[in-house]
Amino acid sequence: MDLPVVNHEDYFAKIGDDHKFPINKFGELANYLLKEKIVEKFHKPYPCSDETLKRAHSENYIKNVKEKTLDEKAVKKIGFPLVDSVVQRSLVATGGTVLASKLAINYGISCNTAGGSHHANFDGGAGFCVFNDVAVAAHYLLNRGLAGRILIVDLDVHQGNGNSEIFKNNKNVFTFSMHSKSNYPAKKSTSDLDIELDDNMEDKEYIKLLKFYLNQLNEENFDYVFYIAGVDIHYNDRLGKLKISDEGIRERDELVTENFFSKGVPICGVLGGGYNKDFDKLVELHSILHKSCAKLL
Repeated sequence: MDLPVVNHEDYFAKIGDDHKFPINKFGELANYLLKEKIVEKFHKPYPCSDETLKRAHSENYIKNVKEKTLDEKAVKKIGFPLVDSVVQRSLVATGGTVLASKLAINYGISCNTAGGSHHANFDGGAGFCVFNDVAVAAHYLLNRGLAGRILIVDLDVHQGNGNSEIFKNNKNVFTFSMHSKSNYPAKKSTSDLDIELDDNMEDKEYIKLLKFYLNQLNEENFDYVFYIAGVDIHYNDRLGKLKISDEGIRERDELVTENFFSKGVPICGVLGGGYNKDFDKLVELHSILHKSCAKLL
C-alpha cells in the first residue's frame, strides 16, 4: 500500500528570494519524494473553508487575512508579506492538513508536505504561521466525530504555543511539546506537557527523553495523533540551538510513527520548521518523516 501524501503547487508563495524562510522547500520536497519513489502521486487539497477555519480562528482574523487588511504590526508578527500567494498558500496548506487528517483514518498513517504552523493562535499569526493547520484539522475531526481524544506530538525546536493556547481549555486535545528552552517564543505558553531542552543537546539524551515521555503518553487513551516533525533540531539549523544529527532525526521519526501506528492509532505527520544552512540537506531531512511513514505500510 502506498503512503498517502498531500501536496499542492500552491504551497509555494512569492515572499522574495532573499527571505529567510526557505519557501522553495515545499516544491523541492515533493520532487524529491517522487524521484526517490516514496510516493507515486499526491493527494491534492482544496483551500480550507471559512467554516472549517473558524473553529480554530476568529472570523475577524480570517476575514482580515483573506482581504489583506491586517494591520502592519500583525503582518510583521507573522513574518511574511500579506500578498495573494501567501493568502492562497495559507488556505491550501491548511486544507492539506485537514485532508491528510482524514486520510490517516483510512490508511492508519498519512503526511502533508507542509503544515505544522504551530505559532498561530485564535486571533493572530506569528513566526511564519498564518493559520494553525493542526488546530484547524483537530477541531474538524472532533466536530465530525472522527476522533474523540487527540494527542499533538510537537517535536519542532520551537514551542507549539499556538496549539497550547487554542486548546488550553479543551479536554479532548492533549498538547505535548518538546522544545529548546532558550529559543523562540521568548514567552512560552503552557502545554499539557512541556519538555524544555538545554542548548546543544545531542542525540543520545534527546532520544532517551523522547522514549521516556512516549511511554508516559502511551498510558493515556488517545485515538488520534498529529505529529509535528520539525527538523530545526538539526545541528546545522540556522534557528536551532540543538545538536541533533541526521541519524538522530531518523531515529526520532521512526520512534514516533512506529509507536502509534503499531497500536492502531491513526497518525498524521506534518512538516514543522526547518532552516538548515544547506538547502539540499533540508529537503532530505524533511523527507525522513515521509520515509519513516512509508516504511510502516
